[in-house]
Amino acid sequence: MADLDPDNTLYLDLAHGRVVIQLMPQSAPNHVARIKELAREGFYDGVVFHRVIPGFMAQSGDPTGTGRGGSEKPNLQAEFSKLPFERGTCGAARTADPNSANSQWFICFQSAPHLKGQYTVWGQVRSGMEHVDALQEGEPPANPDKIRSMRVAGDVEG
Repeated sequence: MADLDPDNTLYLDLAHGRVVIQLMPQSAPNHVARIKELAREGFYDGVVFHRVIPGFMAQSGDPTGTGRGGSEKPNLQAEFSKLPFERGTCGAARTADPNSANSQWFICFQSAPHLKGQYTVWGQVRSGMEHVDALQEGEPPANPDKIRSMRVAGDVEG
């Protein structure tokens, strides 16, 4: 992945292996800044995937593991774009309020055209999608997978 900018790449380490995510600051600068800030603080380490829906998406980023929590930072304004939600697209989770994204996010298992223009796209999986596919399914899963670590690639080696 030599073509990726290390300062705009995330390493999402799961029990099954590493997922490499290319961040998209050009389309969602505030969301990317928040994800990077929280990753650098270690906020996501140990957080579960509390919602894994086969054929749709896997969601994480809630420190309570309930789907109702977030960080102590203020919510973000929506940064909707024309980017499609395809397999491996990373989007910001939110409530019914479009401007309620905070720390939660999801990765799509397959195309989800109904999300386009409704949720903020902030990244795209570039490798390791098979590790996302291996996550325990459920809402919530009986034995949810946890994020081992999530870091900005430019901050770590390998």
